Amino acid sequence: MKRRSFFQILLCSSIASRFLPSSVVATEPPVAQQGLPRLSEGGPFSLPPLPFAPNALEPYIDAQTMTLHHDKHHAAYVNNLNKAIAPYPDLQKKSLGELLGNLDAVPAEIRTTVRNNAGGHSNHSTLWKTLSNPGKKPEGKLAKEIDDTFGSYEKWKDEMSKCAMGIFGSGWAWFGRGKDGKLFIEPFPNQDSPLMTGRTPIYGIDVWEHAYYLKHQNRRVDYVKTCIENIASFS
Repeated sequence: MKRRSFFQILLCSSIASRFLPSSVVATEPPVAQQGLPRLSEGGPFSLPPLPFAPNALEPYIDAQTMTLHHDKHHAAYVNNLNKAIAPYPDLQKKSLGELLGNLDAVPAEIRTTVRNNAGGHSNHSTLWKTLSNPGKKPEGKLAKEIDDTFGSYEKWKDEMSKCAMGIFGSGWAWFGRGKDGKLFIEPFPNQDSPLMTGRTPIYGIDVWEHAYYLKHQNRRVDYVKTCIENIASFS
C-alpha cells in the first residue's frame, strides 16, 4: 500500500468514527460494520426506500452522505426497534405513533431504546418524504397559515434557522401542526419526535452530524441554510 493511500484511509476512518459513538442515550445506535442494510432484519417495522436517487439532492447533499444516512443510520434505528420489541407481541402490533405517544405503556427496560429508535425511524421516514420535491414552497392554505402564524415565509425561514442553530449537540428542528391545529417551530433533542405529544411533523432539519459532516464538516450554519433555502419541500 502506498504511503499516501494509507493516510487517506486513516483520515477517512477518523472522520467516520465521529458518526458512530457507542453510548445509547443521545448518540447513534450501533450500525452494521459491513454492507448497507437496505431492509430491516425482521420485525413489524421496515426501512422505507428513498423516494429519490441518492445523488438527487446534489450539490446540496452529496450522494455518499445520503447513502450512509439512509442505508446505515436509518436502517439501524429500524433494526434496533424491532429487536427491542421482539419479546413483546402487543408492542409489535402498535404503530410508531402509538408507541411514541404512550411511552409509559412501554416496559421500563426497553423504554429508552424504543424512544430513541422509534423516534429515529419516524423522524427519518418523514424527512425522506419532505425532500422529494426540493425547493417546493408552501402553497394555498398552508402558505396562508405560515403568513398568519409567522408573518411571512421569509420570517418562517428565519425562525427555522434560529431553531436549528440553537440546538446544542444533536437533535431536530421541527415545523409541524399541534393537536389544536396551530403551526409550531420547536427544537427536539436527540431523536425525540412531535408524535410523542400527539403532534404532526411537516418539515424537519436533522442536525445530527451524520446528516452533514462529510460535506459541511463543522459548518452547521451552511448546512442549515441549504436545508431552508434549497431543499425544503412542501409538496
